[in-house]
Amino acid sequence: MNDWPAGWNGDRDDRGRRDDGYGHGSAQAQPEGAQRMRHVQRQQPPRPAVPPPARRPGTPPPAPGVPPRQAQGGHDAYGGYDSGYNTGQVYGAPAGPGGPAGPGGPVRPPAGPGRPGRAPGPAPDWRRRIKVGSIVLVSALLVTTVATYFWADSKVRREVDLSKVIERPKEGDCTTYLIVGSDSREGMSAEEKKKLHTGSAEGKRTDSMMILAKCSSGNTMISLPRDSDVEIPSFVGSQSGKKFPGQGRRVKLNAAYAEDGPELLVRTVEFNTGLRIDHYAEIGFAGFANIVDALGGVELDIDKGFKDEKSGADFQAGKQTLNGEQSLAFVRTRYAFAESDLQRTKNQQKFLSALASQAATPSTVLNPFSLYPMLGAGLDTLIVDKDMGLWDMGQMFFAMKGVNGGDGVSMNMPISGQRGGNLVWDKAKVQQLVKQIQNDEKVTVRGQ
Repeated sequence: MNDWPAGWNGDRDDRGRRDDGYGHGSAQAQPEGAQRMRHVQRQQPPRPAVPPPARRPGTPPPAPGVPPRQAQGGHDAYGGYDSGYNTGQVYGAPAGPGGPAGPGGPVRPPAGPGRPGRAPGPAPDWRRRIKVGSIVLVSALLVTTVATYFWADSKVRREVDLSKVIERPKEGDCTTYLIVGSDSREGMSAEEKKKLHTGSAEGKRTDSMMILAKCSSGNTMISLPRDSDVEIPSFVGSQSGKKFPGQGRRVKLNAAYAEDGPELLVRTVEFNTGLRIDHYAEIGFAGFANIVDALGGVELDIDKGFKDEKSGADFQAGKQTLNGEQSLAFVRTRYAFAESDLQRTKNQQKFLSALASQAATPSTVLNPFSLYPMLGAGLDTLIVDKDMGLWDMGQMFFAMKGVNGGDGVSMNMPISGQRGGNLVWDKAKVQQLVKQIQNDEKVTVRGQ
């Protein structure tokens, strides 16, 4: 049996000589011609062990006993022979650490040492970025400002109707405000009334009254002692709409408020002074104390220490910061002074000016963490006339701040004497004072 391949003709040629034709040499004189070589399959060196590929999230694990893809003779291996076809690309794979891959696209390896990163692009346009950022910032501030305005405007209580006030004086060149502090205990608990020494009287009365004239020639703050002797004129009832004729009754000024509220108080002030009141603003005990606490207190320099058990006041002389409870005691104290009502009005002017000076500052107005608590604390208890907007309130506060800063005058209504324990105004000085305010002239009149 012949085990040699086809075409193999044995060990001898046609002359009987042995010749295998495969490079064993020849004794012939002629050189050897082309020889046929047997196919020899070269043994491949053993490949290093390759760990199975990492399983992608969401794919099921291989069944037990099933070898990896390379061991199954996939496209990467042919019986141990590496075809070189595998380039490391995974077609149709999802995005990997190197970045997103489109359908059929490769997953790029992440950039790092020795690996090329993203191709450099054009330099960023900082001018455009700053412009866009500025537009976004301004838009956000505008939206916040508008939202704050409508939120605050919705909380204001516009309950006073000045159109019900009859026989009004002529309008002047200055804007005038009648600012009232009432002893209203509305919304206060029994514990708060005890803490603030307000008592538990029903209804409400005026605890302080002052006229603020905002003029281009300078602002003027005039306190009206509640014991001022005034005449109740004819008026139209704020609730009944009925007209009540004047009877020449002379009473203390705070009696007008007690009789028919803010409208009659405005009517009485205008009748006895001849000065038209443009706006009305009133705040109660609780609102006053809450505003002070929301601001973190009000710094005040007290000239002379005093103590009053009825108001709860107990102060030493010098600069100090008053909280809401202390502030209310400071502006309400009257029995600790010889000139009880006049000294109290001076303290009220001094404190309100300091309060406005600290409230109307950029650190408060531009800081939402200070502005919102302050507005929330005061607007709920602030009562104004129906025509008074937030802009008018801001003008009022800044005018009060100007008086505290020396840009204006603070004074009591000029007093000439007393009648039955009531303080009588100096008519001549009052007329001169009113004329200067109406004509927007520098105020030269001084009171007590």
